[in-house]
Amino acid sequence: MVPSLLLAAGLASAAPGGGAPFAADFTGATLRVDLYHSGTSSEEHFAIRRLRVEGPWPGSRTRLIDTSNLGKYMVEVADLATNRVLYSRGFASIYGEWETTAEADREWGTFEEAVRVPEPRRPFQLRLRKRGPDGTFREIWRTSVDPRSRFVDRPAIQEADVTELMIGGDPARKVDLLVLGDGYTAAQRPKFLADARRALAALFAVEPFRSRKEDFNVRALFTPSPQPGITRPRAGIFRDTPLGTRYNAFDSERYVLTFDDHRWRDIAASAPYDVVAIMVNERKYGGGGIFNLYCTFAADSAFADYLFVHEFGHHIAGLADEYYTSDVAYEELPPIEVEPWEPNISALLPDGMPKWRALLSEGVPVPTPWDKETFEKESRARQERRRRLRAEGAPEEELERLFAEERSLFTAMLASERYAGKVGAFEGAGYRARGLYRPSTDCIMFTRDEVGFCPVCAAAIDRVIDGYTE
Repeated sequence: MVPSLLLAAGLASAAPGGGAPFAADFTGATLRVDLYHSGTSSEEHFAIRRLRVEGPWPGSRTRLIDTSNLGKYMVEVADLATNRVLYSRGFASIYGEWETTAEADREWGTFEEAVRVPEPRRPFQLRLRKRGPDGTFREIWRTSVDPRSRFVDRPAIQEADVTELMIGGDPARKVDLLVLGDGYTAAQRPKFLADARRALAALFAVEPFRSRKEDFNVRALFTPSPQPGITRPRAGIFRDTPLGTRYNAFDSERYVLTFDDHRWRDIAASAPYDVVAIMVNERKYGGGGIFNLYCTFAADSAFADYLFVHEFGHHIAGLADEYYTSDVAYEELPPIEVEPWEPNISALLPDGMPKWRALLSEGVPVPTPWDKETFEKESRARQERRRRLRAEGAPEEELERLFAEERSLFTAMLASERYAGKVGAFEGAGYRARGLYRPSTDCIMFTRDEVGFCPVCAAAIDRVIDGYTE
């Protein structure tokens, strides 16, 4: 508990944000609120662990109210005296994924979280909203904070090993990408930087990032690990790394996350950032990406370029996985009673048309026919081969060969579809074979094929980049 910092408050309605200049409401610094998020599949609670002032606010100083309607949660900052909303931001979280697993039905869980906001000049309400069953945001928690309180930590910015890889201008008008590494020893610093540069080359070779390259600043922050590699529980390998990344999140073998949210943010605080990519010094295929949290990827995987670009799509733009034949950890699949919030999947609600109707190709029917049955047959056969290889402890090289074979097959198969290259509504997306639709036959959010982002995904990324740069 933080004494005299939290003030009781009723559930008053929020007023829309005004147009006051940034400097009138904010100091120019970043305020980080470290939270504990606890609950089960049916209830959740929050508690503040710490409030900490970091460096200059790296985000936009003009687009402070989030109108994108993205994310499972939203944070709001409202002036305590006037109830005027000063800042809002949609996001997703590890807890938001965990609550859909079977474990959350059986027991309680507690997860570290943090929200970063521009530091207000005056006392404010911090509000958290969550998307309800009808798809709209509802307030689930609030507290009042006096930013001038002596209980707000104001540490000096720690010096760190930061390399500027690409600087395009003022952080307030750029997307600030921070690349972190986990599982790299001190002697592997050159490898860390080489891996970071290779990953960036892959990202900026793909549209829309190629066209928007000048809208980014990129920095790499190196923190050495005592041993190479990260924790791999199924292999009996455990590492104490600076960022705490590990495979097997939610018992999904290839899912790489860190649950030490406050620890990695303490490290990252030495550099400005809007988005974060964590490279893990491993060859084993794996990664993860959570909207407005971070993305991870195995830097030495034969599919590292794909992993980074795909996971970064989740992280920066809230793009959904479009695949639906792979094993996942989630028990509660996306609802089909309402339109999903992710910009690249649709339930064709409420009127039988996808949310990307403005981008539909002329003459393409909705739903759009494709050879779904053949694709599913081939995909599931390869899923079974993958499970067998994993169970047998096959070396990573064999799995990489399987992925390469799959890529070759599916690239040709999907490119031969009647509506290949068109924007339509193709059934099969978001882990569901029925009831959810994706915009194109192929996309980096659907397969490992080297096809880049479809027009709908690219447009969604463009909109997010605009929010940082305008």
